[in-house]
Amino acid sequence: MSRAALLVLADGRFPAGGHAHSGGAEAAVASGRVRTATDLAEFCRGRLHTAGLTSAALAAAAASGLDPLILDEAADARTPSPALRGTARKLGRQMMRAARATWPSAELDALAAARPRGAHQPIVLGLAARAAGLGPEDAGHCVVYEVVSGPATAVVRLLSLDPFEATGVLARLAPEMDTVARRAAVAAAQAVRSGVDALPAASAPLLDVMAEAHAGWAVRLFAS
Repeated sequence: MSRAALLVLADGRFPAGGHAHSGGAEAAVASGRVRTATDLAEFCRGRLHTAGLTSAALAAAAASGLDPLILDEAADARTPSPALRGTARKLGRQMMRAARATWPSAELDALAAARPRGAHQPIVLGLAARAAGLGPEDAGHCVVYEVVSGPATAVVRLLSLDPFEATGVLARLAPEMDTVARRAAVAAAQAVRSGVDALPAASAPLLDVMAEAHAGWAVRLFAS
């Protein structure tokens, strides 16, 4: 395993399109739910332990070698919001382009052929991690970092929040990110033995509601 490969995959500059998405932060700011660094921390924590855990486990399962098409169906079942399903597939399509250029893989090629409009992003990320020689927990770490760093970066732009405060939020959440990544890897191992129903399906209904509202805005800074 290459720690450098893990850094490349987790880097916000990896050209997978995440910079154009706020992870629900734009709608949270507009509704007044996120105004301060303390609010941001609570928003990120909630996202981490719900949608973040679910996505990290899907990525870890893909990195473990589970059938990505079955996992893609499982991701659909765990994403009730049509707007979020569309976003996940769009990001998956962009991640696929970047991953295939960086770590060519027959598994990535096969998924791209089977899902030409894009598979869910965590599934693609998990296969990319596998192609890079990384393990399930590494894939989970990539997801959980993205789950909190995306909103943190977005809130800096949306509220002109001090970037030092936003980075402090991420640093203080690091132990919880480690915990969620480990839980994701354990769930993936269980899924290898007993099937995808062993994967978590933690939900965040307010994120779903805000995503649907955000998708209908005429003017917005972020795609989601």
